[in-house]
Amino acid sequence: MVGARRDEIMARMAMMGADIGKSNAEDYVDVEFFPDRPDLYSSEGVARALQGFLDLKSGLPEYQVSPGEIALRVDPSVEKVRPIIGCAVVRDLEFSDPAIESLMDLQEDLHWGLGRNRRKVAIGVHDISRVVPPFTYFAADPSFEFVPLDFEESLSMEEILKRHPKGVSYASILEGFDRYPLITDANGNVLSFPPIINGELTRVRDDTRDLFIDVTGTDPVVYKALNIVVCALAERGGRIEAVRVERPEGSLVLPDLSPARWKVDVEEARSLIGFDLSAEELASSLERMRFGARALLGRELEVLVPPYRADIMHSWDIFEDAAKGYGYDRLVPVLPKTVTVGEPHPLEVQKSDLREIMVGFGYLETMPFTLTSEKVNFEKMRRLQDDGTVTRVLHPISELHTMVRTSILPSLLEIFAINQHHPLPQRIFALGDVLDGGKTRQDLAAASIHSGADFAEVRSVVDALFRELDLNPEIVPSGDGAFLEGRRADLLVEGSRFGSFGIFNPQVLQSFGLDQPAVGLEVRWDRLWPAGRL
Repeated sequence: MVGARRDEIMARMAMMGADIGKSNAEDYVDVEFFPDRPDLYSSEGVARALQGFLDLKSGLPEYQVSPGEIALRVDPSVEKVRPIIGCAVVRDLEFSDPAIESLMDLQEDLHWGLGRNRRKVAIGVHDISRVVPPFTYFAADPSFEFVPLDFEESLSMEEILKRHPKGVSYASILEGFDRYPLITDANGNVLSFPPIINGELTRVRDDTRDLFIDVTGTDPVVYKALNIVVCALAERGGRIEAVRVERPEGSLVLPDLSPARWKVDVEEARSLIGFDLSAEELASSLERMRFGARALLGRELEVLVPPYRADIMHSWDIFEDAAKGYGYDRLVPVLPKTVTVGEPHPLEVQKSDLREIMVGFGYLETMPFTLTSEKVNFEKMRRLQDDGTVTRVLHPISELHTMVRTSILPSLLEIFAINQHHPLPQRIFALGDVLDGGKTRQDLAAASIHSGADFAEVRSVVDALFRELDLNPEIVPSGDGAFLEGRRADLLVEGSRFGSFGIFNPQVLQSFGLDQPAVGLEVRWDRLWPAGRL
């Protein structure tokens, strides 16, 4: 598909922005592309990018969209449920089982990468030969019945949310709505119940030749997801045909595969990239990354961004691709002009000693993410959220990472939840930054889970820890909702609270899906003693 030798591809792929994993010399190679490039979630997308990067094909790929007679009417009833929909038809495809699997993998990867687990974007792919246009997108009563994918019996939409595996997984997206989105054909046959499941009627098989694609969601990124899918199918040899989406406020003809036009400053690109490139060299580098580019008079460059690129939001994104196209391997190593002698930061010295102490207690160190969500950080821990102390992510790409943590303990409980298939007891700890009220502090958190976990266990760890540190904090009753009342305590130094410990509240354990008792402690250690005291 690429048109290059395997060894040449493997030698250059990492420079394009890929992480090469384990491989078998003959059969396969594990390659990981970063989430900012969802157009590389398919083999067709990777082949297209490699053809440019290896100078086999360069410049902007052009996709023809044939006029079509198929229409989809959007009913006003979906406005409050799932208002945005994009559609396309792709004809003359030849499918095999691996090709179908590849398409389904692209669909699910886009659900994760762009769709925030289907909440923002959900994709349906249908054999159009089994239904009769025009189609209608509307909000139906939950009692409406049809045969969902992988089932032989008809179920109501309400039953699907309770009985179908996909319904159980994604029912929360429709929580609070009294009507659910549905796409039907002219005869009332169901194509899709977005964002949950397609109808069995339009299942894609190896004899499918023509596809109808629907992408629904709550954000205009729906149209980018549509473009990624249809462009991948066009690379497979499909012929793209337009669909007229009739909305109450006016009609759209989709997909729109016209490139986005940008004008960028050559001098700005040079200063950021670090390569002294002429306008022509910059344009050539971008063409290698499958952009259209040409030098204008003065210091500007006109850039045409392919319709499947969902990651170009700033001119700096274009400059990053230009640097890749020019080649990071062309950077010339230069010795620094100054020589300095480093030494460990005092906090790192203290961290090292704390690690040695905790490992001596039989605890295993973990390194959880510093980003978390309000649900995990506060709600599941039965802790009140104080908006004045939380630092939120301005444009989160996932509902799991919407804020910077104010506590490490929730992350340790998540690790327990993930590792329930491993034997008990499990004892883990973590050292790291938390952000509270806009200020960074250093916390130590530790947790233990097993059938015999009790207050005496965690109290003994606290006593031993501070004996090793030659500290004698005051221990007083606590009001921390994460721990069980009467089995929890705060740690004070000179009247100031710097930590807490106890048995986790059963409701907290239940919220993380844990069925064994657990204890934990968390202390702020970075200001308890002068630097270097350890």
